[in-house]
Amino acid sequence: MRALLLLLTTLLLAGCSIFGDDEEPVEPPAELTDFDPTVKVRRAWNVGFGGGADGLLLGLTPATDGGRIYAGAHSGRVVVVDAATGDPVWSEKTGRQLSAGPAVGQGLVVFGTSDGEVLALSEQDGSLVWSHLVSGEVLATPAIARDRVIVRSVDGRLRALRADDGAELWNVEQQVPRLTLRGNGSPEIDGDVVVAGFDNGRIAAYELENGDVRWENVVAPSSGRTEIERLADVDASIRIMDQDIYAVSYRGRTASLALESGRILWSQDVSSYQGLSADWTNVFVTTDQSHVVSLSRASGSVVWEQDVLRLRSLTTPVPFANTVVVGDFEGYVHFLDVNSGQLAGRVRADKSAIVGTPVVVGDVVVVQTDDDHLVGFRIETGTG
Repeated sequence: MRALLLLLTTLLLAGCSIFGDDEEPVEPPAELTDFDPTVKVRRAWNVGFGGGADGLLLGLTPATDGGRIYAGAHSGRVVVVDAATGDPVWSEKTGRQLSAGPAVGQGLVVFGTSDGEVLALSEQDGSLVWSHLVSGEVLATPAIARDRVIVRSVDGRLRALRADDGAELWNVEQQVPRLTLRGNGSPEIDGDVVVAGFDNGRIAAYELENGDVRWENVVAPSSGRTEIERLADVDASIRIMDQDIYAVSYRGRTASLALESGRILWSQDVSSYQGLSADWTNVFVTTDQSHVVSLSRASGSVVWEQDVLRLRSLTTPVPFANTVVVGDFEGYVHFLDVNSGQLAGRVRADKSAIVGTPVVVGDVVVVQTDDDHLVGFRIETGTG
């Protein structure tokens, strides 16, 4: 499946010559260059598990409860480690091909599988609490709140399962275009509402209790002559902060919406299929060209843009200790200055791609690699 996305990217970068345009050379990923680091990063711990995902473009990404790191491998193995030390807490072999997750909450660790199964494991020891079969592969981390587990599947359905036994409480559906990118953004829960993005460029808010539609809005109208040009997937997970929603679409826009009404507060022509994050003042986006962009949360104006890592298949950027952290396709983890976007530090987790979104727990940032290693890093104090 990674080959399909790489083919799509190649066609787009080459001017889509199959649709009549002249062929152009395909631009290679940017080479890493030397720079003077302003922070000193050291590896805190490294834990290997699983057997690698072979570039399947899965939705596996580490999760935390504030003290532990939870992670799963496509091979079916689940591990839980102490976030500060990397010491093992428990591990479990599920016997399934895990494809998304985990989500942690309500005493559960929840994964989706390639076969469309939702697995809920005990947060204490990894034993199976329940499983539920849905109508399509799950490539988005579920969301958990109150007594609900919210699951997004590749067939455009969003469903609520009861947390104690996995029984389905409601489901809703959005139309899926004929051609979409592989992947889905994770739903987000805030209070009594669940918000999700879809492959048709829409974002919708639903009542957590019964699935009734609160509002819908189009972040990225589909337009163009070809199906590739009309791609408008909201595949990146959205973020909700202070009653504002931040979302980004492919070949579309980054936007802020009001949680209550779905009204667009601002939008910026920044396209992404990877994702975004936010701190108190800025929104950070990895574009579809692997530029990292900082936008003002208040206005959407560009604060800085860093293109030195262009086309390196960067992860979602995550704020961490006065830096913004991204991983790339060769296993490097890059630390950008949060105020200027300049390269501040660089380390390598291993020689395989960084997958999912880096996770920050206290003074440690944790990444997961395609070879199923969890690696924690710290920035040494008193430097830079």
